[in-house]
Amino acid sequence: MPRWLFYAILTVLFWGVWGFLPRKLASISAEQSQVISTLGLLPIMLLLGLRTKIMTGARIKRGCVLAFTAGLIGSVGNVAFYRLMNAGQSAATVVPLTSLYPLVTVALAVVLLKERLNAVQVGGITLALISIYFFNVGREERFSLAWLAFALLPVLLWGVAGLLQKLCTNDISAELSTLCFLGALIPISVLLLAVKPMNWELTPADWIWAIALGVFLGLGNLTLLAAFAAGGKAAIVSPMAGLYSIVTVPLAVGVLGERVRAREWLAIVLALLAVVALAYETRRTVDDASMI
Repeated sequence: MPRWLFYAILTVLFWGVWGFLPRKLASISAEQSQVISTLGLLPIMLLLGLRTKIMTGARIKRGCVLAFTAGLIGSVGNVAFYRLMNAGQSAATVVPLTSLYPLVTVALAVVLLKERLNAVQVGGITLALISIYFFNVGREERFSLAWLAFALLPVLLWGVAGLLQKLCTNDISAELSTLCFLGALIPISVLLLAVKPMNWELTPADWIWAIALGVFLGLGNLTLLAAFAAGGKAAIVSPMAGLYSIVTVPLAVGVLGERVRAREWLAIVLALLAVVALAYETRRTVDDASMI
């Protein structure tokens, strides 16, 4: 098994658990989940900072700026995602919808980096749009368009962050990329502490789940960037990482007993097929991507 594929599979597992954990934190706000989860990032950042060969790369300053910016954008997307889950939205439906973020990454790569889409990837975009429709149509909430717009906010932000992560690994090592990316979550948490009143009378379970949120998020980002650094193409690895809902959905249904309606199952299946299609690369497009 290629190293990049091994790391990509680990990313799916880590992020799959991460996507499930916010449903265990319904008693605390999305902002507080973000703040406490930062504690789970600190051990990972410490271990990365102690590595002797971390400061390697062709353009260290530019790579660090790109990784840090990706972290800022991604952390805002995380808060929006936590807010959706904190509002009682089903993990079995929200997670597959938000896992469509590679669609944004691929679209940006086509427009900005002049990457090419093959016919299967174009079909994946079509499936993604159909999936979004089925996630939204027939919802009981009165303002379904407002719900959909907010649900797509993490998709947009994570998609932009994914493009920046691809770019930064061209300049610096995966370890340094991860350290800068995770480091950006700290000022976001400090800002939230300053502007958002928070209740600190939490149960031990709340602390454990919230810290675990940061641990699995950090490990997933580390393995994602390791997959890029090990030779995995962003056009393949990023959509593959978006398959984390295949871990989250069984956990939500099996552990939390969440119910998924037939229409939502159809949307989930279409979303997964869309991610797989977006990951499909012909030999020619892979060679084109390697030249960037």
